[in-house]
Amino acid sequence: QVQLVESGVGSVQAGGSLRLSCAASGYIDRKYCMGWFRPALGKEREWVLKIASDGTISYAYYEEGRFTISKDNANHTLYLQMNSLEPEDTAMYYCAAEDEGPWEGCPPRPSDYTYWGQGTQVTVSS
Repeated sequence: QVQLVESGVGSVQAGGSLRLSCAASGYIDRKYCMGWFRPALGKEREWVLKIASDGTISYAYYEEGRFTISKDNANHTLYLQMNSLEPEDTAMYYCAAEDEGPWEGCPPRPSDYTYWGQGTQVTVSS
């Protein structure tokens, strides 16, 4: 079992920055894909950024270079640096992890991910 706990300051004005953290514990294997997700219109959740165990990063089409994902393997912590935040970025952000084995990389859909954090609310005011 893998446990994920998100943290990070949740409120900022438009144009500001936030960094979210996701601490992983339990059975930690280097071959895990980890990512950040948030709810989407008409969907339960959509991925924002994903990072595979080999460091390959996948960006959501709307991300436009404002967000950066990184991982500290030694401390089993995932980060999401968000810059130039917009009110439309207001959402609950979730960290997730999944064994890459069956996928040979990051799984494509949120429903493919087994391990989820509790979520952390990000609010961007105009």
